[in-house]
Amino acid sequence: MNYDIITIGGAVEDITFYTDDGIVIDNKQDVLRQRLLAFEYGAKIRVREAHTTFGGGAANVAVSASRLGLKTACVCAVGDDARGKSIIANLAAHHVNTQFVQTVKGEMSGFSFLLVGPGNEHVIFSHRAANTKLSIPAQLFKNNQTIWVYITSLSGNWQKALKAVFSRNQNFKIAWNPGGIQLRDGQREIRQYLKYTEVIIMNEDEATELVAADRKVMAGYKESARFLGEIKNLLSVIKSYGPEIVMITRGKKGADAYDGRKFYHLGIKHESKRVDTTGVGDAFGSSFVCGLKLYNGDIAKAMELGMRNAASVISKQGAQNGLLSGSAVK
Repeated sequence: MNYDIITIGGAVEDITFYTDDGIVIDNKQDVLRQRLLAFEYGAKIRVREAHTTFGGGAANVAVSASRLGLKTACVCAVGDDARGKSIIANLAAHHVNTQFVQTVKGEMSGFSFLLVGPGNEHVIFSHRAANTKLSIPAQLFKNNQTIWVYITSLSGNWQKALKAVFSRNQNFKIAWNPGGIQLRDGQREIRQYLKYTEVIIMNEDEATELVAADRKVMAGYKESARFLGEIKNLLSVIKSYGPEIVMITRGKKGADAYDGRKFYHLGIKHESKRVDTTGVGDAFGSSFVCGLKLYNGDIAKAMELGMRNAASVISKQGAQNGLLSGSAVK
């Protein structure tokens, strides 16, 4: 079967709690933990409201791409439980092909607790559960053709999963949004695959973490914080690892990209009311990649589509409820 995009990674149920009792603490001396959400130790925290929705990187990207009109399939793993059935039903309802969704016997489906504090920024507590059992089917790329493969955060034996994707004779383009596990534990492994990656997508904290771990690069800079604080430095270093396009999202500062020839920046023109920031990165990244296909590789137009979708998602509760439909492409 032919697809425009196959997504690989997590699929979960999101349980979101809103509270006004937390405080945001600036911690700029630590470049990897610059803002903290804090609560009184031992206190009972009041919940203002709560919601249950669907999330997970692969699921979010698949639903986003499908709503934009692309033929989409999702490779993910769920447990043999009611939550897993709901996750699959949600994908199917958005016209995502679910034949590659793996139901793992004896495992519960993954879920996340999202704690939303002041300014509707959030902290995620993630239980990966069945997601850790995800495997890449041997026949996935032999029996199916796709233009793009979009890899999101992986857990479990993620090294094996990456090898299974990157070791193929690639007749498809790879977009990659590595997760925190890969960034913490696999700096060297990540860099070895970047030369086979068409688009690498990270937020600014993730990009900083990746570059900060490169001792060879950082050895040349005494003032590391200043070097890491310049977005063009991050883009240039990551581009030197081999990807065709580096995309870094920067929250309220917008997004920046670099293709080795030109630096691109897109700010937030009209800030939407922030209801929930969950899934905003997935909305932007997926729309950017979809835009590259829909707009024949035009990076600037693809970024604009990504920003529109991110703005829509941030104005609704949940990672998928605000995703735009294909009419947004016109």
